[in-house]
Amino acid sequence: MPSLKDLKNRISSVKSTRKITKAMQMVAAAKLRRAQESAEAARPYTERFNAVLGQLAASVGSSDSAPLLLKGTGKDDVQLLVVMTSERGLCGGFNSSIVKLARTRIEALKLQGKTVKILTVGKKGREQLRRDYGDMMIGHVDMSEIKKVGYANAAAIAKDLLGRFDAGEFDVATIFYAQFQSVISQTPTAQQIIPASFDAPEEAGASTVYDYEPSEEAILADLLPRGVATQLFAALLENAASEQGARMSAMDNATRNAGDMIDKLSIEYNRTRQAVITSELIEIISGAEAL
Repeated sequence: MPSLKDLKNRISSVKSTRKITKAMQMVAAAKLRRAQESAEAARPYTERFNAVLGQLAASVGSSDSAPLLLKGTGKDDVQLLVVMTSERGLCGGFNSSIVKLARTRIEALKLQGKTVKILTVGKKGREQLRRDYGDMMIGHVDMSEIKKVGYANAAAIAKDLLGRFDAGEFDVATIFYAQFQSVISQTPTAQQIIPASFDAPEEAGASTVYDYEPSEEAILADLLPRGVATQLFAALLENAASEQGARMSAMDNATRNAGDMIDKLSIEYNRTRQAVITSELIEIISGAEAL
């Protein structure tokens, strides 16, 4: 049975931990608001940009003059997985859920006989994946010094991916990230970005014919690299909001658990103290009676 001093020290320790988790929850809440606003503001642009590219891609089809980023290499033997996670922990299952989705895809591709390459963005994903797939990892993007994600960060990653694609290092590139839904819900998502993949355009009541100047192929050749950077930027923003939402939820749970533990320890401390006092009273009374 722990002594009163041990219980008192443990209560003090848990109270200190609760102060830390409460502070982290408040910081995450403040960061979440800004990150959520950025992610939600980027969605309409990204959706409209992809819709325009989708219309252009539908008109070009799989013609020989179509850009390589659209039609691809004609094979999918070498798959590049870009796993985007956070640089810091203490955010619940945020990183693990993304890595789990990536692991599932890796194992499925291996069963199909594909060659898998992994590029990680964020330290936590690299730490989890390199234990089992270290030989597949070809690069890492360190985001630890970046306080606020900007388009330049996504453009740098896109430049690296496009350079590797032009060099023939892979055939298909897929990004893995968490799409922000709410504070308690972040959806792990896999999205193919090379070659470009778009949803079929919605059928309008009356078909509209557009004449492009320059040609659709020339426009796509210029816009598709920007499209890769745009999709990466949107994924980074979604990840940033998801990370703060997950951290806020995790720290809230930790604060509540610390409060419950303090209550239980306080009850145990009071019972132990009462037992000690009772024992001392019995000893005093016994000694008095002996006299």
